[in-house]
Amino acid sequence: MVGLLVLASLTVLTLDARREDDGSPLDSLRTGVGSVLGPAQDGATSALRPLTDIPKHFEQVAELRDRNQALQAANDQLTQQLRVAGANAHRDAELGGVDRLANTEDLDVVKAEVVGMGAAQSFSRTVSIDVGTRDGVAPDLTVINADGLVGRVVESSATTSTVLLIIDPGSTVGGRLGESMELGFIDGDGDLSAAGRLELSLVDHTVSPREGDVVVTWGSRGGAPYVAGIPVGSVESVHSSPAELTQIAEVRPFVDFSSLDVVAVVTGSADRRTDDLAGGAAW
Repeated sequence: MVGLLVLASLTVLTLDARREDDGSPLDSLRTGVGSVLGPAQDGATSALRPLTDIPKHFEQVAELRDRNQALQAANDQLTQQLRVAGANAHRDAELGGVDRLANTEDLDVVKAEVVGMGAAQSFSRTVSIDVGTRDGVAPDLTVINADGLVGRVVESSATTSTVLLIIDPGSTVGGRLGESMELGFIDGDGDLSAAGRLELSLVDHTVSPREGDVVVTWGSRGGAPYVAGIPVGSVESVHSSPAELTQIAEVRPFVDFSSLDVVAVVTGSADRRTDDLAGGAAW
């Protein structure tokens, strides 16, 4: 058997070596084998290509993942920067509004930030602010923000103070109505949301408030606990009291008590300075 294989090999080599210009007798055999095996070889190469591309595929996936993570981190940073910028812009607007109101009413103020909200003493609607006695703040001082009256200081420590909001059910503020400047008393309903309202009861029972009338503070002698002329809200509706003796005005407050941020404590006013010079006292 081995001898036959050797003989066949020698025969093939001899025939291939004796090829002339017209080609080797094995050319046709070579061509036939190539035509049969070529497609199979190409198919095998194509079939194996996905396997050889696997490492490259994983490299591309890792690169895309890293790029996506970098883009996400950059987006998170930009989002945070926009939030900070928005908060700063809001705070600047609040500070500017406080300055304008203080200048309009000729008030000396100490600016503060709300740092807490809850109940204090016998009241349910109070906030804590980050200024106290070392800043010249004391009980019975008026507190405002850019929109109008917030409340009054009821307690102070060296570094913080508690403010009673005018929306508290236990709060009563003297008020004046519209252009007529009729006197009345403003009480809160305890609702801190946008639906919260104040009620104005006029001293003169014959006067009927009108929708849209602006209500401002009546003011106390010496400017404590409330200075005069601070915007409180506008009349939204009017109804009769149960006893039918007076008209009750429902007042929408100018201040949004659910989002208090920057406020100011009034430490001096034109009224207080005048009373001090005249030897007057607060009541």
